[in-house]
Amino acid sequence: MRLTLTLICLLSSLWVFSQTDTTENFDYSNFGDADGVKRFCTQKVLNQTPQRIISLGFEQYGAFEMPGVSFLTRQAPAQININQVNAIRAQVNVPVISTNKLIWQMGVNYWSSKFNVANPNVNEFATALSNNALLTAGLNTTVFKPLNEKNFLIFQASADVNGLFENVNDIQNKAMTASGTIIYGWKTSEKNMIGAGLARTYRAGRLLHVPVLFWNKTFNDKWGMELLLPARGFVRYNFSTTSMLQAGFELEGNQFLVRLPQTLSINTYIQRGEVKPRIMWDKKLTGFLWLNAQAGLRYNYRFDVVNRYDAMEESQRFFSSNLGNPLFFNISLNFVSP
Repeated sequence: MRLTLTLICLLSSLWVFSQTDTTENFDYSNFGDADGVKRFCTQKVLNQTPQRIISLGFEQYGAFEMPGVSFLTRQAPAQININQVNAIRAQVNVPVISTNKLIWQMGVNYWSSKFNVANPNVNEFATALSNNALLTAGLNTTVFKPLNEKNFLIFQASADVNGLFENVNDIQNKAMTASGTIIYGWKTSEKNMIGAGLARTYRAGRLLHVPVLFWNKTFNDKWGMELLLPARGFVRYNFSTTSMLQAGFELEGNQFLVRLPQTLSINTYIQRGEVKPRIMWDKKLTGFLWLNAQAGLRYNYRFDVVNRYDAMEESQRFFSSNLGNPLFFNISLNFVSP
């Protein structure tokens, strides 16, 4: 609990610091350009879901099993039974520069998952999972650079601290992961943006370098889609400009350092990746305050415990668990951009 409060205070202070020079951020693309002045494309399509500046949410998984757990012992593999998982998720994205020539944002993120273990004494891994939260906290930055009226570049980078820690002193450089994406794209109209690029990601639980497809398209006043494959993809239905429904999926995960009292001389890592097919509803409450509600399935993609940073080989695994796939829900309040 002390570790969680410490990280929340840290993220809050980073958010306050990052706003010192952002009291006024105008989207100059809304103003007309004089003849002969070079024009630039904007970063959105019509009817797109609003961008979140501040987000605070709660997520819960239902019961599931974690079979085949055999961690640093010669005991037979055991099954860990999970009653539920409760997660707190928070994110802040602050515009640093917002002009028609460049949009640059800085952000912080926090994701803490607390496993309610039914049989915490079955082995040391179950005990650690029961006593500590599996958490991620980090910094990120995104740059949207329009080149002209049709072409643009997107740069995204993040650095996260991830782990199952007994205390703050267990955090070290081996708990950090770095991710990034670069995309070159075309905006063919106010309803269509498409791009392609390359990503370095831990979303599948281990380090991968993969090609990405970016495609935001509004078909008409009601229907659209927002894709960043393979990370996520959603079809959107707009009831109105203040209420919309989305259906699709997102791939989430990271690599987490494990520091247990009985194994402090050994670094081990959880490689956690999960696919979440889900339905999402976004509704404006008042002003720039929106509600987001989600429901879906948490499908296990990978849950490996390994003995080396960025381990890729079977010989480097302590165990690989085929987790059960529970239903989940998520609800959040979001302060969005105009």
